[in-house]
Amino acid sequence: MPPSRGQILDGKALSLRIQEALKARILSWVNRGYRSPGLAVIMIGDNPASAVYVRNKERSSTAIGIGSQVYHLPESVSELEVSQLIETLNADQTVDGILLQLPIPAHLNSVSLLYQIHPDKDVDGLHPLNLGRLVRGEKGLRSCTPAGVIRLLDDYQIPLEGQQVLMIGCSILVGKPMSLMLLEKEATVTIAHIKTQDLPKLSREADIIIVAAGCPSLVQADMVKPEAVVVDVGINRITSYEGKSRIVGDVDFDRVSPLVRWITPVPGGVGPMTVAMLLENTVWSYEQRLEG
Repeated sequence: MPPSRGQILDGKALSLRIQEALKARILSWVNRGYRSPGLAVIMIGDNPASAVYVRNKERSSTAIGIGSQVYHLPESVSELEVSQLIETLNADQTVDGILLQLPIPAHLNSVSLLYQIHPDKDVDGLHPLNLGRLVRGEKGLRSCTPAGVIRLLDDYQIPLEGQQVLMIGCSILVGKPMSLMLLEKEATVTIAHIKTQDLPKLSREADIIIVAAGCPSLVQADMVKPEAVVVDVGINRITSYEGKSRIVGDVDFDRVSPLVRWITPVPGGVGPMTVAMLLENTVWSYEQRLEG
């Protein structure tokens, strides 16, 4: 029986199932006498949001058997010191994944530092070699958020082949790799952004809308067609007149959800899938190292 309109794509539930499967994979290696996988997280400064993200990643890693080590560096750290730490972790045979938590202080070059992470330990999937592998359709570490979206759509058996997909957002973190992964699934992809002319016209033609623009309520009810699928990657903190803050996405969820077939909530949709894919990338890197 087809789903009713506005059914939720539950990333949180799927994330937990993926983590249980990863835990079993790790245990099978450990039971054969191999070491546990290792993840190193570099956090610079005292950004409150980053601190929450890092704690969540550390907690999730530990829960499935990944040894997680957080390197919390002061905001005044030099780029040379961060580079030296990355090189040490690159050479450490017990570290399978390295994550540089963004954003980092303005005096540091994030692109340069990300490029110094060894491609085979780049569990964020942001190294140009891994992005190149994605372009060529080769195996490699994939960007976590786009990979999480693909996994979520696959799990709910939402077809991509031949579908008209509108990707709103063109960042290197989400929009660009997401578009490549959709093309790999033989979707017909249109890439747009907040400066695109007549965005509502494009969105009304789309079977699937994926939005990662960082703009609260960008996608409104008059921008979706009936039976569309809407994936909201946006994470925006807004504050009410009473001073209360809450997290919202890039979609006007309350007005859009009754009109569409499937939709992701914020929070609880794509966010947990990003963490799940980070863990999966770490385990994949670990297994490649053991098998190689």
